[in-house]
Amino acid sequence: MLNLHNYPAIVFPEGFLWGSATAAHQIEGDDIHSINWRDQTLHPERFIHHSGKACDSYRLYREDVELLKTLGHQAYRFSIPWSRIEPEEGKFCREAVDHYRDLLHLLKEAGIKTFVTVSHGSDPAWFWDKGGFADRNALFYFERYVKFIVPELEEMVDFWLTINEINIMERPGCDKFELRRNYMICHAKAFRIMKSYSSKPVGAPHAMASIMPKDPHFEADRAHAAMEDWILNGFFYHALRTGELVFPHYQAETLPELKDSFDFWAINYYTRHEVSSRTGSGGALPPLYARLKLIDKEFYMSSFWPEGLYNELLRLKDKPVYITENGCCCTDDRWRIVKMCQDLSAVREAIDDGVDIRGVLHWSLMDNYEWVSFIPRFGLVHVDFKTFRRTPKPSAWFFRELIGQNGFTPALIEKYLPELPKFELYR
Repeated sequence: MLNLHNYPAIVFPEGFLWGSATAAHQIEGDDIHSINWRDQTLHPERFIHHSGKACDSYRLYREDVELLKTLGHQAYRFSIPWSRIEPEEGKFCREAVDHYRDLLHLLKEAGIKTFVTVSHGSDPAWFWDKGGFADRNALFYFERYVKFIVPELEEMVDFWLTINEINIMERPGCDKFELRRNYMICHAKAFRIMKSYSSKPVGAPHAMASIMPKDPHFEADRAHAAMEDWILNGFFYHALRTGELVFPHYQAETLPELKDSFDFWAINYYTRHEVSSRTGSGGALPPLYARLKLIDKEFYMSSFWPEGLYNELLRLKDKPVYITENGCCCTDDRWRIVKMCQDLSAVREAIDDGVDIRGVLHWSLMDNYEWVSFIPRFGLVHVDFKTFRRTPKPSAWFFRELIGQNGFTPALIEKYLPELPKFELYR
């Protein structure tokens, strides 16, 4: 952080795509037919807040498109909630389909490229009553949904995204590795369906993190970190490249239709994970000197780690890359600008070293419902969750100028972070 004012001008390749991302359950509100809504209602002890109307974006979507235009965004990632499209088994909702067609139409009129995710946390409750993604006998329901929704929207979609963050999927009562294997099967099916209707590129958003051993000189910590890296990152890359699903202590499985079932790497990156072989959970806090408590709540984003982003991107030189989520939850918005500059510097370095990165989508366009509470605020835009008024933060205007320049300069950082100490450094 200390050298932000001393960064050189950082410019991205011509045609680099800039924008933001959201998910339906987190912003739309009243996702009443989803399994998440049912869980919040039946098991309130698992949640700090109920999602309720979230940001009320299902009603205010036109306002949100105007916001994207005002902030100069060139691309927007959002999700189609299966729970709205098929609220009851076999009954597809025309009003919901037309709603998302209108949203896509408005985005097209505004010249904003669209990244559309077909599964991002809004599965219908009825689907899970039949076993959901935990039961291979139920997976054809997801296939049917994708076959329905893709041709309805295809003409206005620029990039398709299948299932968000397969590699960290969990559900109470489910074997997480079997669950993730089933999600990979569904991704492969969705990819093939999308390609049958569309020539648009398809990806699967991956929750990337850099796994760090607490003691890099202790063999057990290194081994633990290597195993955790495989479970989080390696299995996913290997599966998409080869079609083979490999988890420790599980019989390997090969799915020919999974091999090469992606056109680009879709990467969600926030921070590193520290692991220790000396703790019961296997986790560890970052060192005190690297720890940042940016909100009044214990949260996984306790450190910035642009080195991890750079290092992990070097694993992905075989296909184009889009950063489909990257951001920071903080009470003090200035931290958002700091993290943005650090991570974008890492992205530029990775490009220079041969990674074909073509765009960055900031998480998130606006403060939203962060799955269990409203406390972590990731938005470029502040949301009053009572009135639903949207107010761009300084980071939103910083990002707008960054988009206009296709990068950032010391002068731009100085404009938004003038109080950051300037220590003498020589280039």
